[in-house]
Order: sequence, then C-alpha cells, then structure tokens
Amino acid sequence: MIHDFEPTTFHLSIGSHEPVLRVASGDTIRTWCVDSGGFGPEGEDLTDGGNPMTGPFYVEDAKSGDTLAVRLDRVRPNRSRGVSGARIAPNVLDPMFIPEYGSVDQREVWWTLDLDRRSAKLEDPPAGLASLGEVKLDPMVGCFGVAPDRGQAISTATSGPHGGNMDYRGFREGVTVFFPVAAEGALFHIGDGHALQGDGEIVGTGIEVSMDVEVTLEVVKKRIRWPRADDSTFVMAVGNARPLDQAVQHATTELVTLLHEDYGLDFPAVSTLLGQFIRYDVGNVFDPAYTMVAKVEKALVERL
Repeated sequence: MIHDFEPTTFHLSIGSHEPVLRVASGDTIRTWCVDSGGFGPEGEDLTDGGNPMTGPFYVEDAKSGDTLAVRLDRVRPNRSRGVSGARIAPNVLDPMFIPEYGSVDQREVWWTLDLDRRSAKLEDPPAGLASLGEVKLDPMVGCFGVAPDRGQAISTATSGPHGGNMDYRGFREGVTVFFPVAAEGALFHIGDGHALQGDGEIVGTGIEVSMDVEVTLEVVKKRIRWPRADDSTFVMAVGNARPLDQAVQHATTELVTLLHEDYGLDFPAVSTLLGQFIRYDVGNVFDPAYTMVAKVEKALVERL
C-alpha cells in the first residue's frame, strides 16, 4: 500500500515520539522533509533548525531485535534554492594551520537549483569560482533512522547504532538501508536532505534543501548491531562513533558479521577477502559522532 503523508510537526531528535502514521511491513510512504534549517518547499520557515525530522512512522510487526529495511525509492529536491556552509570545520584541519586559514566573512553560500536539468549553480561565486558553472546534483538523505533503545531521544546532530546524522553521500535514491530495531514499531524518522555534498560534510552542510522523499519500509526478522546498506554494487556496514578509529572498528566488525551470517563465510575466508577487497568511505566528520562505511563489491561475494 502507498501512503501519502503531509507533515505538520517535526522533531529535532530521533526517539520514541508519538507516531504520525502506522503502516504495514512492505508499505510505501510518500512525503516531504524541511531542510536542516527548518525551511519548507516554498522557502517558508516552518520549524526550528537543527535537522528537523519528518515522522516517526510506526511499522506494524516491528519488534526489538528485528531489522527495518528502508528502500529510498525517491529522493528529490523540491525547491529552486539551496544553501551551504562557507568555511571548512576547524576539526578537519591541522590545528597549526587554522590561524593561517583565518576567518571567512561569508556565513552562507547560496545555490540556484534547476530541478529539470538536475543541476546547481552558485549565485554569488567566491573569487576564483566564477567559471565553475553548472554542477550535477546528487541528492542524498543526511539524517534518518529508527528510535534507539531504552526510550532514548537522541539529537539529530549526531548518530549511533540507530542511524541518525550520518551524512553519507551514498545514501541516495535506489539504495536500501537496514537499521537495527530497538523499539516497538521501529519508529522511523527521515530528514536533512542535501542536493549535493562532498565526503565528510566538512563545511557542516551539503547543499541544504527541502526534499520530496518516497520510502518503502519492510520488517526483516533478523538481528543486526549497526546500520547496513545495499546499493546493488556494494554491500555496506556503517559505524558511527568518535574517535574515527572506533567508527572504523564498528563498521568493519559489522561487515565481517554480514559476510559470515549472510554469505556463510568463515572468519579466515572473510579476513582473506576483506584484506584485499574492502573499501572505506567517510561519512560525517563534522558532528559529535563520525561515520565510516565499510563495503565490498556485491558481485564478488555473490559468486563465492
């Protein structure tokens, strides 16, 4: 079944909030999200900023210990202007370099979006970027996930086993992301759309814009510890933590577990395979928890 949902309230945390809609496993939800600042499709100020979430959506038969599969069927900007940050975060620069780097007077950079051409162009380019011209959009979801355990409500500024503000540019249309369910009904939240973003979200934003989203939610009766994903080319595992080496540990361990449980490989085989074929992508390195994605080609493991 397809549900069209018009949001009127938004949350700045992912948690066990009152569900806005109940759906069955396998149902599809068509809705939209404000941008990270709380602005809607007409540029109207609808809610406080800080990655407001649409939802949560209660999925029937989802229990603690299950997995929620979230297929991103549609992720599309729905307005013609987006905004991005203007300064690289100090925590991703060498401390000794920061005084030389100096301050940036401009706080925001505005982009004009051509939704038909799926492109963006700087409205007032900084010196040296006038010839950049049009760039291709690559829309993604910055923050989404399910309610964490113990009735927690965790800020949308950060991330954890429940998902959250991972800002991984690979979470785009067509990808399926898997979350460990910790609360009855899963309580799925989604928001923080980016029309384009580089790895790491190093200026604290992508091109922030409100989004039309369509997701299909399905309950899987298996236990995972950290988010996983499948984009048809790679199978992936996500670790969210700080420092970055802990995020690497979580992501690597979850990928090892995935290959052992889902593909039947014993640990020596997993070690040999990943030693040569693992790939790592960096998600968010700006916010309180960092995100690391460990992945391996799906075609490689499916032929074993």
